[in-house]
Amino acid sequence: MVMHTFCLGMNHQTSSVQLREHFAFDQDKLNAALARVGCDPQRPGCITEMVILSTCNRVEIYAAGPQVDFDALELMLAETHHQPIEAFQSITFRLTDQEAAWHLLRVAAGLDSVVVGEPQILGQVAEALEKAMELHTAGKLLSRLFYAAIRAGKRARTETAISQNAGSIPSLAVRMVERTLEDLPTAQVVVMGAGEMAELAVEAFRKRGASRILVVNRTLERAHQLARRWNGEVDTFENLASALQRADLLIASTSAPHTLVHAPLVSQAMSARPDRPLVIVDIAVPRDVEVEVGRLPHVHLYDMDTLQAGLEQSRELRLAEAPRVEAILTEEHAAYTDYLQSLDLVPLIAGMRQKAEAIRQRELDKTLKRLPGLTEAERDRLESMTQAMVQKILHDPINRLRSEAGGPQAADYAGLVRSLFDLGETDSPSNPFNL
Repeated sequence: MVMHTFCLGMNHQTSSVQLREHFAFDQDKLNAALARVGCDPQRPGCITEMVILSTCNRVEIYAAGPQVDFDALELMLAETHHQPIEAFQSITFRLTDQEAAWHLLRVAAGLDSVVVGEPQILGQVAEALEKAMELHTAGKLLSRLFYAAIRAGKRARTETAISQNAGSIPSLAVRMVERTLEDLPTAQVVVMGAGEMAELAVEAFRKRGASRILVVNRTLERAHQLARRWNGEVDTFENLASALQRADLLIASTSAPHTLVHAPLVSQAMSARPDRPLVIVDIAVPRDVEVEVGRLPHVHLYDMDTLQAGLEQSRELRLAEAPRVEAILTEEHAAYTDYLQSLDLVPLIAGMRQKAEAIRQRELDKTLKRLPGLTEAERDRLESMTQAMVQKILHDPINRLRSEAGGPQAADYAGLVRSLFDLGETDSPSNPFNL
């Protein structure tokens, strides 16, 4: 049975952060969506495998099955986020088989990122596969594809300079903030959230001299862990108004499903410090800070969309490395294609083995009936000897088939073997992934 891979996705090229945030997968939604594939009665359409890649800049659902079924993916996305299909049909892209594979390789290599060559995406691709494997929704096909993408991403970063000038979102934020806050070492930095992006952002600002750090988080335990590392202070969201009055820079990066910082709250804080500017960097998806906050006097708001606008200058240096990266991706894509072509021969090889085994067993049974006086040990030796004979006879033909799997004569070899061994379509397993 031919298996297909396909991808339904949206990214920074097809939609704004405002639209993407409606369809981002938090941990609960991710678990629920993947669980539908792992549970046969609720499995969407003909989908047998699924991996979901959800980041600040993209939501991409990779699936595998005997049929390309975008309807099932759309329905799952709509039901998971309680949105009508019409809400995202115009902002999503649909890729099948080789196009889907090539796209994922580009994603892992950083060629499809807002910041070309940015390092975080490779880890996010690996985490997406790890989560799917944990919930048993990544089978042989998607696992092989994601491993190829991860390998391509690693090679791109070690064999080219694609990531050397690739300012990440946090480093770009530093560059933009410094236009307003000239003295970062004396600035009061307030960090909302304690996740990976918050850590990356703070480290980027620390490299530029920031040292006065206040971590505001829902749970104090995690806030204390980060504050100790940075020799900072901690507080809870209940005291956010007070923290805003003190802040010169607010880094917002929580995983909250809705906005936490609203215009009235910031306006009240600014009234207590009317001549001091407040810079806000909102790198959360969904956003932590409502858009109206950026319209307040002396408040400078940068979110994922505005950060994207500041990428072009360093982009040219990284794009110069793109041809070298593309060459690596071509190699990895060819290796993956060879693997797919080898899968076409798996049922044929299994059919050869099944037929040879049936003949061996039939002839062995006849022989044993003619030799009723054999001991159990002698019967076992005959069993082992005939098994070894079959394996040795089939060894060279099977290895030749495998070596030709990716070549131009693969179909001719397969047809010849099928004819010589008299193997019909029904003689081979219907699902090569169960072998």
